Parts: sequence; C-alpha cells; structure tokens
Amino acid sequence: MDSTNTEHRLTELEIKASFTEDMVDQLNLIITRQQAQIDLLLREVAELRQQAPDSGTPVFRSLMDDLPPHY
Repeated sequence: MDSTNTEHRLTELEIKASFTEDMVDQLNLIITRQQAQIDLLLREVAELRQQAPDSGTPVFRSLMDDLPPHY
C-alpha cells in the first residue's frame, strides 16, 4: 500500500511538472512578444523625438487653444 501511495504521489508530481513546463513555455513566448513590441515602441518614440522641433525651451500653450470649437 505504501508503494502505491508513493507511486500515485509521484504521478501527480509528474503531471504538475508537465503543466508547469507548458505554462513556462507559454509565458516565455508572451514575454518575447512583449519585448519585441517594447523595442518597436522605443524606436517609434525615438523617431518622433527626432521629428519634434527642438528649440530647447518649452512652448507656452494656452488652455483656450485646446478647447473644442463649441465652447
């Protein structure tokens, strides 16, 4: 009976290890995809910074400029 219990526990651990391995593989794919997206966004931000006028001083904008025309 003791060997049956040990075998059952070992089988349960193997099943859990298998599911854990699958989950780690899935998480790895997600992280890889997210890193690629982050890299793309960083390149886009760098390009936008190059396109923006760089006068060195912040441009004052009135809040009235941002109001929609119906106000």
